[in-house]
Amino acid sequence: MSYAMFRFLLLFFIFQSGCMHKQYSNAELKDQVESIINIENATIGVAFHDLQSGEKLLINESQVFHAASTMKTPVLIEIYRQAELGNFSVTDSIEIRNIFKSIADGSPYSLTPVDDSEQELYKRVGEKESIANLAYAMIIRSSNLATNILIELVTADSIMNTMKQIGANDMRVLRGVEDNKAYNAGMNNVTTANDLMIVFDAILKHKVVNKASSDSMIQVLLDQEFRDIIPAQLPSEVKVAHKTGSITGIQHDSGVVYLADGRKYILILLSKFKPADEKKVVAVMASISKLVYDHMVKKPNNATK
Repeated sequence: MSYAMFRFLLLFFIFQSGCMHKQYSNAELKDQVESIINIENATIGVAFHDLQSGEKLLINESQVFHAASTMKTPVLIEIYRQAELGNFSVTDSIEIRNIFKSIADGSPYSLTPVDDSEQELYKRVGEKESIANLAYAMIIRSSNLATNILIELVTADSIMNTMKQIGANDMRVLRGVEDNKAYNAGMNNVTTANDLMIVFDAILKHKVVNKASSDSMIQVLLDQEFRDIIPAQLPSEVKVAHKTGSITGIQHDSGVVYLADGRKYILILLSKFKPADEKKVVAVMASISKLVYDHMVKKPNNATK
């Protein structure tokens, strides 16, 4: 090979490498995301992890948010962990009831259907339902009643201990839903984007339970019925196993995105804002999901961070 040809090939390689770096740049993705999350009086936390290349994008990842219903994923994990230990079987049936104890002072409280996104369970108080079906309702329809029944079954302390074991140290699962006395006393479930990323990583890597149990949890999460954020702007062939969370001034989504080519990534999107800005914030979060997806599909299968 002549020197001139060698020099040409070397320069071509450098040029191509520079273009590829620009095309698949993590910095470019970060700039794109940061350019749209600058909403007045709103905070958005982002945690993205490409499970093939190891690439991550973290923005406000350590910001503490009210967990809302994202804490139901740790509850799901603890259910399968205790079932694997033999404490019960997920096919066991337990009573549907609607009286719970406040962690603030032990006083009783009940939930109301009007404040719950799943209302059929209230018609069956006094009957029995399988743990698996209650867990399914807790995730796909975000049933608050099912959640409180299941938290009393496995205990909040056990959920917290499991979260600490996997390294989700800033997550707090202290209580069930609609414990107003605890809420007024500041005793709330909280999370960070980074901790929820750790939670989904633990499911995918079978760090808490075996592969069969982890796969069962993913199958439940894939049936999520609330799809306004992570899946909203993605193609129909893209599957998302995720758990949302919302209360006044809070909108979250957290889960695993499965691309058509077999790759997958974890995406956590958390937000707090003025209630009047809810639609704007949800739209921005859905757009962040699309930016991450577009970034991923541009990357070759063997891409590295």
